[in-house]
Order: sequence, then structure tokens, then C-alpha cells
Amino acid sequence: MSFRRVRILLLLGVFAAVLSLNGLEQWMVRAWRAPLDVQVVPINFDGSAAAAAAIAALDASDFDDVDAFLEREVAGYGVRVSPAANFTVKPQLHARPPAPPQAGNVLQIMLWSLKLRWWVYRQSGDWLPQLGTIRLFLLYHTPEDEDVALPHSLGLQKGLIGVVHVFSDPRQARQNRIVIAHELLHTLGASDKYAPDGFPLYPQGYAEPELPQGPRRAAEIMAGRFVAASGEALMPDSLEHCVIGAQTAHEINLDAGFRNRFGG
Repeated sequence: MSFRRVRILLLLGVFAAVLSLNGLEQWMVRAWRAPLDVQVVPINFDGSAAAAAAIAALDASDFDDVDAFLEREVAGYGVRVSPAANFTVKPQLHARPPAPPQAGNVLQIMLWSLKLRWWVYRQSGDWLPQLGTIRLFLLYHTPEDEDVALPHSLGLQKGLIGVVHVFSDPRQARQNRIVIAHELLHTLGASDKYAPDGFPLYPQGYAEPELPQGPRRAAEIMAGRFVAASGEALMPDSLEHCVIGAQTAHEINLDAGFRNRFGG
């Protein structure tokens, strides 16, 4: 057998192994038989003292609201798991993840995804990947303008990676947790449910989608906003006013409960 054929077979073997590991990871996290294993890795994105203070004060209990949200919502689809997620806060990381391409094509996005996954592997310091572990990299910002919009956060199903931009101001902690829960669900296969202008898509991006289109008081978590009586798309005050809708439940493999509730 020629060297070229051996090389092709080796590459195919590596590719098959990666696919198998991805499939195993997804089965592990989407089976809903045990709490999700979530590692939180803080990063001081802008080097500010406020971000440093927020990171120093960070504790696993700060994510109790996210766990309570998940536990409450999956229970509505017949899944009883408590806690729904175990959060572990890892030491601060002094390196930034590779930035995604701006308006990149499919190939550029794929290459960036591979680069990000390689970066995460290198930062872990492990010889073998920790299968089934979700890693959320929290990038803390201290903007001078309170109305500034942070860079877009991302959650990747392949690799179970979230890159989440958050505010260091404690007054915005509840807002941070909504974004964290949103990106966490991306790693489980949930898709966005908002239009390019930020408005929730009807019906899948609305809480209580069976009702006529109109104002709501709660938000579908993957829409991130609800349409208020004023006609504005607003972010809810906390995860207490967020829900996992039917389509999101289906996407994250709450299928048995989904069928029982919706007959689909």
C-alpha cells in the first residue's frame, strides 16, 4: 500500500473518531439522565479593575438562577433532574479565544470553529478531552457607556463551547444570566428564534405560542426578548420571566416530554 493511501486512511480514521466523540458527547449531555457538567472560565476582556473585581467575587452559587431555570423548564416537559446543571468556576484565564470572522463565508466560519476548539483544548491542559463537559468562557466588560452593546455571544454544539460576553457591573448580573442560559442551550442544539432586527419570531420565539400574536410578559429564552404592550422588543428582568418553548424543547432532546405535552 502506498504512503498516500496510508495517509488518507489515517485522516479518515481521525475524522471518524472525531465524529464518534461528537456523537458521544451529544448523547451524554442531551440524555437528561444526569445534571449537566458546566465549567465556567472567566476572562477579563478589557483589563479593567471592575472586571477583575467581578471575577474575584465569582462563585458557583452565582449560577443557581440558571440551574433553577433549567430545572423548572425541563420539568415542564416531563424531565425530573435536580440539579439540572452543576456549575464549577475555574481559575481566571489570561488569554482570549479567537475572534469569529466578521461576515465570513461558510468555510471561514468552519475554520474558525476548528480553531476555537483547538484553542479550548490547549487551554484545558488535559491530554484527553473531558467528554460531556460544557465550557462557558465568560468575557467580562466594563463599558463607560451604560447603553453600549457588547459583542455577540456564541454557543457551539460541536465541542460544547460557549463564548459569552457579560457585564462586570453587579447590577447587570440577572441580564448576564439570561445570556449565559441562552448560550448554554445553544451547546445542546437550540437555535436562535429572533429576526435580524432582534424581534422574536412568531410563533416559535414567543412564550405561549398557541396564543395569538401580541404582547407577552415572558420571553422564549432563545428569542431573548418579548414584545411588550408598547410594541418594543424588551429583554426580561430575569430568568424567572423566561421559558423554554416547544421548538427549543424538541431541539434539546426533551422529546418524550414534548410528545406527551404536544402530541408531536
